[in-house]
Amino acid sequence: MPIKWKGGRSGANLRFGIVVSRFNRSITDRLLKGVLRVLEARGTRASDIEIASVPGAFELPGVAKKLGQQGRFHALICLGAVIQGETPHFHYICSEASRGMGEVSLQLGLPVIFGLLTTTTVEQAIARSGDKRNKGSEAAMAAIEMAHLYKNIK
Repeated sequence: MPIKWKGGRSGANLRFGIVVSRFNRSITDRLLKGVLRVLEARGTRASDIEIASVPGAFELPGVAKKLGQQGRFHALICLGAVIQGETPHFHYICSEASRGMGEVSLQLGLPVIFGLLTTTTVEQAIARSGDKRNKGSEAAMAAIEMAHLYKNIK
């Protein structure tokens, strides 16, 4: 019978670092609310959550790395919202933020959850950060599961 590694669903006794972008704050505040709602509902204590605020999505990976290097967290959650404009800037920011978060996860051996909305319209960003469908909530669930999985594999 093969060995099967699984994550968990409880946030109790886990520590999370959250890095949230202030750019498009009306959206990122809603994502953060979704994360905190799930972590609390799953048993994570408020004292086991630390939140760092950054100017924009481009800065997410650098601060995530600094937090991760401290060795206090079971997972990191990066939150941001980049909405396409009239210039190619959108593509550069999305690409570099994505690459950076993946790189940080691999370098640190720590789950770094991609909670960055990359949408074409404001309406899409609002729909993905609402009460019914909140990508922040999904990011929190992924962080809990991956924190357990990393612990179990060690």
